[in-house]
Amino acid sequence: MIKSFKELIVWQKGIELVKEIYKNTAKFPFNEIYGLSSQMRRAAVSIPSNIAEGQQRKNLKEYLQFLRISYSSAAELETQLIISKDLYPKIDFEQSSSLLEEVQKMLNVIISKLEART
Repeated sequence: MIKSFKELIVWQKGIELVKEIYKNTAKFPFNEIYGLSSQMRRAAVSIPSNIAEGQQRKNLKEYLQFLRISYSSAAELETQLIISKDLYPKIDFEQSSSLLEEVQKMLNVIISKLEART
């Protein structure tokens, strides 16, 4: 039985993803500080934050809702990564993209399994 959201691998990977996004966006030009950089950071932080909040609710329906929000934030971040790769081809987004894909797959599995229980 999971006692804390911190034990969830998907949450741990989400934290790694946040750190990678912060590293990548730190390389953006200064004029992006309130634009794409800020949006990417918020979307990335939203992923593990919603996993944590949902897990703490102790209610399956609410947990699923927060996992779906997390999954939506991941889709938002995926879109922003696609844009960033085009705008800033000299920045290596490979680790961020790989972590994001892993988190999306994990979320998809968790959501599917929990939906089957409702």
